[in-house]
Amino acid sequence: MANLGFVGLGVMGGQMVNRLLGKAHTVTGYNRTRSKAQWLIERGMKWADSPQAVAAAADVTFTMVTNSAALRAVSEGAHGLLAGLTRGKILVDMSTVSPAVSRALASQAREHGADMVDSPVSGSVVTLQEGKLSVMVGGRKETFERIQPILQDIGPKVTYVGENGLALVMKIAVNLSLAVQMLAFSEGILLAEKSGISRFTAVDVMTHSAIASPMVQYRGPFILGHPQEAWFDVNMMQKDMQLALALGRELNVPMPATAVSNEILTAARGMGMEKQDFAVMFDVLAHMSGLAKTEAVK
Repeated sequence: MANLGFVGLGVMGGQMVNRLLGKAHTVTGYNRTRSKAQWLIERGMKWADSPQAVAAAADVTFTMVTNSAALRAVSEGAHGLLAGLTRGKILVDMSTVSPAVSRALASQAREHGADMVDSPVSGSVVTLQEGKLSVMVGGRKETFERIQPILQDIGPKVTYVGENGLALVMKIAVNLSLAVQMLAFSEGILLAEKSGISRFTAVDVMTHSAIASPMVQYRGPFILGHPQEAWFDVNMMQKDMQLALALGRELNVPMPATAVSNEILTAARGMGMEKQDFAVMFDVLAHMSGLAKTEAVK
């Protein structure tokens, strides 16, 4: 059992806290909108009125927020995480943000005598609930070893990647492939459908074929119109694609597939679908192909 803190109790963050409570850890949490955390409070999570109060109360504090700006917002100022850090405490950021921003925050944490690792995850809400989430960690090896058992209570596959920022690079590398896969999957389905094969049959075949990655298996039903909550919306995916493209420019890695996938996400936003799961990349291509969008398919 550990004395933990958690800032950012959205869909993924909330489910992580639920797992940690289930492992008998003490968790003090904060979320910008308290009502979204009420179910966790009822499960036994302690509530704090600021990120600073969470960090002050916990030995290890987790963060799971939407982007670099949100991470800065919960970290800086009199009521931010940094103000609550003291010697020996650990900050574990599970957000997908700029590696440079993460490294800068780690340096600030160390000025307070604490330490920080970046620890993004790979998987969806379903993966997390099934206990199959994959966790990556970047930072000092000795800090990783201290928190590894706690991370394994969130997901069974925990991998030390290297120094600060490198886990984020790994996560960005993973996520760009998700969008590229979704685009390729969509192209295949539309090619089959316009040739006269039913969309249902095409999805059934492809989700049981050699290309059936976990992403394809999870999101294949989305394009059949099965009602689903957005596990990872267009805005969030495009944020990660832009992080990938920026890294590609910095490291001289050409990324043509990433660039094209990013433009399809831009089109989805232009069509008003930015809050839907990024599987709506299919709807963009269906529209361009002159076929019915997802909701019309029974």
